[in-house]
Amino acid sequence: MSTSTSVYNYQEINNQNIMPEAEILGYVLALLVGASLGLIGSGGSILAVPILVYIFSIDPVIATAYSLFIVGSTSLVGGLKNAFQKNVDFKTAVIFGLPSIASLYVARLLVIPFIPDVLFTWEDFVFSKAIFLMVLFAAVMIVASISMIRPCEDCLSDEASGERKIAYNYPVILLTGLGVGLLTGLVGAGGGFLIIPALVFFAKMPMKLAVGTSLFIISLNSLLGFAGYALSGVVINWHFLTLFTALAIVGIWLGILLSKKIKGSNLKTAFGWFVMTMGTYILVKELLL
Repeated sequence: MSTSTSVYNYQEINNQNIMPEAEILGYVLALLVGASLGLIGSGGSILAVPILVYIFSIDPVIATAYSLFIVGSTSLVGGLKNAFQKNVDFKTAVIFGLPSIASLYVARLLVIPFIPDVLFTWEDFVFSKAIFLMVLFAAVMIVASISMIRPCEDCLSDEASGERKIAYNYPVILLTGLGVGLLTGLVGAGGGFLIIPALVFFAKMPMKLAVGTSLFIISLNSLLGFAGYALSGVVINWHFLTLFTALAIVGIWLGILLSKKIKGSNLKTAFGWFVMTMGTYILVKELLL
């Protein structure tokens, strides 16, 4: 089980355990992390965590924390751009964001530290915390892929009408916020694939407004979650993290430019199938290989 023995050396990101070709590929894929956020408003963390774990050999617990900074910083850039274009509803961001931030801190500070390093063993198989987090992450990927592949008729009709009459379903928005925060804290996923459908279906937002608001919520959740991790006194490789994040930010600008030329629904479906393939691969790798 690769992730159970894949321990990250904070000071040696360029050590002999990482092939130069793999390292270059990892940095190139950092562009894709940002591009997915720029194109469809989600998917950044779904790509970031596997890249950090399988290419840079970072322990999954640390990778989920690094993902919070990468996705949070990148989403903030996209969120600010959408804010200037008046594609962010700040009232919804607050209603959704506050409960999600609270549950995120519960997950990072109370849940993850109390998960035992080894959950159970069966013959030669050791189900460790690292494997558990990756299996959970893979399950999240597969659920996310289904929501991406499935057509969203409400998204299309709302976008075509251009209406922005928002109907606040406070209980549903609050509960969804709690769930997204918990998920973000556990697996480092910003939850855009959950936030966007929730805003479209429960707040009756047009797609562009939902994407912009989602990016702002993701940035707040992720950066505050990472701040809690950083303040705990752990050693952080800022050189590596800053470089990866900078490339992801370049990627989000590329994604925003491409979004003007590529039909969003087609891209969302294709990305959904890619995410499902990745999630299935992670499950097989962690549980069977």
